[in-house]
Amino acid sequence: MSKNVKSTFVKILAALALAFACVTVVQAFSSNSTQTVQAAKLSKKERAAKRWIAMRESGGNYTARNGSCYGKYQLSIGYLHGNLSPKNQERTADRYVYSRYGSWVNAKRFWLAHNWY
Repeated sequence: MSKNVKSTFVKILAALALAFACVTVVQAFSSNSTQTVQAAKLSKKERAAKRWIAMRESGGNYTARNGSCYGKYQLSIGYLHGNLSPKNQERTADRYVYSRYGSWVNAKRFWLAHNWY
């Protein structure tokens, strides 16, 4: 292959990789905002399950600590990215639960079976 063909091939490959990365980022942001919107409209059962988990994990205390876990939902401190505010704890807990369990009710079911979520 000539240098021009190789150079063009490399440019096309780089453009495809960049396009794929952009699509991945957009999907990540759109799924996170969907989860946040879902969390903001919790049903009565979802709110009750979320409150139940918070009470078991920390007694509802936003500053509770247990090893590398912190806050009302005892999240791994790395999940909070240095922002320990109650608002970020709520948002991060919702994202975690919706991505891992699909709902707070499912997370509570898991907690009951395993004593953690």
